[in-house]
Amino acid sequence: MCMVKEAVGTNMSIQIYHNPRCSKSRAALNLLEEKGVEHEVINYLETPPTIEELTTVLDKLGMKPQDLMRKGEAEYKEHVQGKDLSRDELIALMVQYPKMIERPIVANDLKAAIARPLELILPIIA
Repeated sequence: MCMVKEAVGTNMSIQIYHNPRCSKSRAALNLLEEKGVEHEVINYLETPPTIEELTTVLDKLGMKPQDLMRKGEAEYKEHVQGKDLSRDELIALMVQYPKMIERPIVANDLKAAIARPLELILPIIA
């Protein structure tokens, strides 16, 4: 279930791409709640981002698709590893197999960060 709220003290919306089974993701969500930051929770395994949404997140992160992929996942090894794929093909695969997307990602209207370590999201929510 996603909640859409406005970020505290700003007009900027905050989203967290969240996997409730991941301890780092739960820690990032807890930090948002402890700091009173209103946010939208996107359970990206249940509701994968669209190609456009993921492209926007990559642009905010300043990353290539490969940088956002979990290389230990079976889907990565089967569909990506050892293949010469374009940016668009890699993004489409992450949308199709969202388990490959690194987590958690916290984003605002202008930028995003992967919360590894957790402190990297502080500038996003400031």
